[in-house]
Amino acid sequence: MPIQERYPETWVTAEFIEQHQRPGIPVVLRQGVSEPEWNLDYLESKIGQHKFLCRFYGSERKTLDKRQWKTIGSGISAKSLSFSEYADLVRSGQAHQEDIYLAKCPLVETSLSASPSLQELGQKFNLLKGMTDFNLWAGAGGHTESLHYDTFDGTLIQLAGQKRVVLFPPSQLSNLYPFPLIGHLHHGLKLRSWFSQVYPDNPDFETFPGLKEAFKHRYEVVLNPGDVLYLPVGWWHEVSALGEGFVCSANRFWSVTPRRRLFSQWSSWRTYFAFLLSMPFMSLKFLQALLKSNRKEELEKVLRMF
Repeated sequence: MPIQERYPETWVTAEFIEQHQRPGIPVVLRQGVSEPEWNLDYLESKIGQHKFLCRFYGSERKTLDKRQWKTIGSGISAKSLSFSEYADLVRSGQAHQEDIYLAKCPLVETSLSASPSLQELGQKFNLLKGMTDFNLWAGAGGHTESLHYDTFDGTLIQLAGQKRVVLFPPSQLSNLYPFPLIGHLHHGLKLRSWFSQVYPDNPDFETFPGLKEAFKHRYEVVLNPGDVLYLPVGWWHEVSALGEGFVCSANRFWSVTPRRRLFSQWSSWRTYFAFLLSMPFMSLKFLQALLKSNRKEELEKVLRMF
């Protein structure tokens, strides 16, 4: 099923508020930002020496039953690299072969964050309070950020290459089989209960029978450079970088408006409980990081999990 699309010449913020923000329904604003292509050369010229935590997913991960996973999202093993060092991995093909991805990397200390077209998004979408600054998501085509939901409203801005986003509404929480809450006691925030145990492109209807109902509510959209996806809190999404070249996007999380959308969803409460259950494990990881010789990098790894 298609996600509704709008264009700048027909975009009316008041209509967006009534038709999308209040009810919590995604929409794509085609060509919503005017940016030069954020390709490898452009990004190297802007942030080449800036260091980011790059996630090392590994080539075999996507072949495993997700129930065998012990890390997800920000819990993935990470290493600090300059953008130029990461660009070399992309150009050599190593980033693609080993699924090394530059994910959720803050741009707040870079000039890219101050881009006028990005800064105008809040007003355009009536998003008044940013919960984060802009984050960079970049790497070789073929990478997939697995199916999950967030506890804030989000904007995903495509800046180079294409990404495909598969979506399911919050109502399909149980039919998408999230990881159990109890896992946070043993794995902290390395294993996250707001991620799904299923593969949308390779559904196992026998093991996960509720998927048949969830697939009745499956949506899909392909984002091109300049497109912006408004993603309300609680919406499940899996994001895949298409093609074989370099693919880049940025996102930002925003305070949920109106607030009732946040507190009326069981998915939000699950996340709050998950954070509480993870605190003993995460406190231990924090103390261990303080004792490491590379304390700053280890602390950043822990803090990035939150």
